[in-house]
Amino acid sequence: MSKKLIILGGNPETGVLVDIANSMGIHTIVIDPNPNAPAKKNAAETFDIDGFDIDKIVAVARKIDVDGVLVGVADILVKPYREICERLGVHCYANEKTIEAFCSKDGYKRYCDEFGVQDIPGIYLTRDSEVKKPNNVDFPLMVKPVDSGGGVGMKICRDQEDYIATVENVLKFSKKGVVLVEKYMDSHCDDMAVYYTFKDGIPYLSATYDRYLTRLQGDSSPIAIGTVYPSTYTDLFVKDVHPKLCEMFKGLDIQTGVLNVQFFVENNVFYSYDPGFRLQGEAPHIHLAHINGFDHRKMLINYALTGVFGDTDFSEKNDYMLKGGAACSVWVLLKGGKIETIEGLEAIKSHKNVNFVVERFKVGDTVKEEWIGTERQVLYRIYTAGDSIFGINQTIQDIKDSLKVTDPNGNDMVIEWLKPWNTDDYIFN
Repeated sequence: MSKKLIILGGNPETGVLVDIANSMGIHTIVIDPNPNAPAKKNAAETFDIDGFDIDKIVAVARKIDVDGVLVGVADILVKPYREICERLGVHCYANEKTIEAFCSKDGYKRYCDEFGVQDIPGIYLTRDSEVKKPNNVDFPLMVKPVDSGGGVGMKICRDQEDYIATVENVLKFSKKGVVLVEKYMDSHCDDMAVYYTFKDGIPYLSATYDRYLTRLQGDSSPIAIGTVYPSTYTDLFVKDVHPKLCEMFKGLDIQTGVLNVQFFVENNVFYSYDPGFRLQGEAPHIHLAHINGFDHRKMLINYALTGVFGDTDFSEKNDYMLKGGAACSVWVLLKGGKIETIEGLEAIKSHKNVNFVVERFKVGDTVKEEWIGTERQVLYRIYTAGDSIFGINQTIQDIKDSLKVTDPNGNDMVIEWLKPWNTDDYIFN
């Protein structure tokens, strides 16, 4: 009799998690309010329930006698995931402190202060606050809801009038009714991220990567169009920031799980933002499975069902320098409009350096204008790996040469292509 696993959330990235669970012979049950959610397509069973409707989900879980619950790639569902697990008495990797620290921007700011981790200077405003500017920070400012992810509701403001109107609007996107206003880290900053695995209470740095953002979309939030592993800032990060984060992890009593933390880097100072205590849309786990031979998705699925996270040889396999190789995710972002034609996908999938493609749209779909400036405008995430940065750059060029996406008028829909990485920055000793 196969074990039954509830997976919370329905986006395409969570769909990949469902496919992995299916391949492990598990009976998958996807819960999401949208009846046509992509993650439901291959699930054994589905329920159209909101992820925040804890009573209803617990009732369903008891009725069908599930063995475990797991959150997919959705930040906002980590908190209800914990509450559901607690009520059912099943394994959960999140505790009360980690929810507080990693599932709201205000909680994260508090813990950064406590453990001496530099974050982006800013202030909080509620519906009752007077709309004032943070001290010692000039325009432009970034305004974002404290409790949403993927770029939703975020906007850059360049003057007082725009700022007042934006705060009012962005408050609508926050369940808590709180927005964060902070220094806008503009194009002269670098952007990198780190990815941790927690096994038996020990934090392992599993990956570091640099992000390249498109800023061609006005004042909506800049979105990544590509990443490269390992980051050019790896050594500096390990020396300056990693020890402080490890102290924070100890204070939060993290035993199990995966965590992604992003940083802006300006003059070699790391400004931390946007932690994600869950599988990521960027999916570093795809590169790690391909190169280092452990799969966070399988580890989390097993943990949800058995309480065991990863094999005993995990620490030997874990190598954030990727065995001297390199990896890159190419994100293809589309302009708004209807997709009339897509050419070249099969050529990309069969490329020797491409190991996976996450597909989010198909011909005939429409990219809505309100999705611009959020991760909902991503057509594909293409995962590539090579022996060196030179192989990666050649692969980026091959993808660009192969893929053509047009609207009904024959216009190119790709916003901006990832440029080759500067090879001198990525040759590690």
